[in-house]
Amino acid sequence: MEQTVTNVEAQNANQAPPAPTHIENSGLDLNFLINLVAKGMYLENKEEISQLTQSTKLPTSVINVVTQEMIDRKLIHAAGSSGVSAAAAVRYQLTRDGQQVAADACNQSQYFGPAPVTLEDYKARILAQNIAGERVSKEDIAKAFDDIIVPGEFVKRLGPAINSGHSILIYGPAGNGKTTVAEKVASIFESIVYIPYCFEVDGSIVKVFDPAVHKAVEQLDAADTARPSLRREKNDRRWVACQRPVVVTGGELSMEMLDMKFNALVKFYEAPLHIKALNGTFIIDDFGRQKVSPEEILNRWIVPLQTRIDNLTLHSGKAFTIPFDELVIFSTNMAPDDLMDPAFLRRIPYKLETLDPSEEAFRQIFTAVAAKQGLQLTDAIFDYVVHELCDTLKKPLACYQPKFIVDQVIAACKYEGIEPTFNQDYVADALSNLYVQNSAYVGQVGIDAP
Repeated sequence: MEQTVTNVEAQNANQAPPAPTHIENSGLDLNFLINLVAKGMYLENKEEISQLTQSTKLPTSVINVVTQEMIDRKLIHAAGSSGVSAAAAVRYQLTRDGQQVAADACNQSQYFGPAPVTLEDYKARILAQNIAGERVSKEDIAKAFDDIIVPGEFVKRLGPAINSGHSILIYGPAGNGKTTVAEKVASIFESIVYIPYCFEVDGSIVKVFDPAVHKAVEQLDAADTARPSLRREKNDRRWVACQRPVVVTGGELSMEMLDMKFNALVKFYEAPLHIKALNGTFIIDDFGRQKVSPEEILNRWIVPLQTRIDNLTLHSGKAFTIPFDELVIFSTNMAPDDLMDPAFLRRIPYKLETLDPSEEAFRQIFTAVAAKQGLQLTDAIFDYVVHELCDTLKKPLACYQPKFIVDQVIAACKYEGIEPTFNQDYVADALSNLYVQNSAYVGQVGIDAP
């Protein structure tokens, strides 16, 4: 489906959106801004231009026009100044008519804060800073994975998947790093994206920026470092410079979390999780173990994954579309054929399997994990662990086992009050905690560690 954009695309996606110089540039209606300012004065006692500017993130020039219009309509009046100095700011208060305007506005929505951007500008910005537009090189991937052992063939297939910006299915036995791989993929991206505090659609406010998801960064151009106040004035502060967002969800994921969340008390919306993840990465961990069935989740996303467009609906019934630009990673230890039908599997273009490590790879992982804790893995200890896991417990080698064992050995040494060191008794205890066992397993047959 063809997507149309506004002039935002013509801007460099790495540059901050410019501040609106006039009300028309903001994309917002004058009456909308009057209502917003009136609510700020009514709900939060904002009386000065500087306070309104800070709260709405709009330039002083725009707020001055709005307040002058409110004066002309006799909605506010000057009520003195904030001090006695020459720089004292004029304070404004609502008139009786102004209070009525504010009350009526609050009945529609009690939102007061950063002014929204338009839906069209938000859509254009999403397309301009799309995740596939950032190239991830072999060197980038090698750097991201330099602290874990990953098979070369897996990395070779992972690179194109990341650069596609489309969906990835990572599957395989439990404990072999699927979640770790997914999170490292999300951390590879380095470009800055601009996230709006909120956007407006059909008169409704939808909040997007979420400090729990979006990591704000300070953007300082070389020419602006000496004049940060000037830089703030020329940039549209309704947008926040952020790292590409990462949302990780697991068994708690529900269908409600993928829909617009309307707060009936304050009468505005919170964007769903996958909208907060736009231009970033959305990881569904332990896919297949959610509160809802895989079929429900897949049916919800079958169209967005194919068309790269999502359809959302307000509680009023008003529907709108938004670009679905994010890298979706499904991570599961269940068989893909048991989770989804062939039609949906076709819509996930990259499917990567994590396998049980070979004995050689297992040793590399074990050695590296032990070294981080100041432990030296000996041949005797390694052979003992492999024998107990494979021959006694009849369990496959897995990538998570070395860290589990090392952590338990460290805890045992701490309890004994000795320097961290491997010995067979500590390792045997760790193995006994690794899996639920019956009383027939003693775990005492082995060798003495030097």
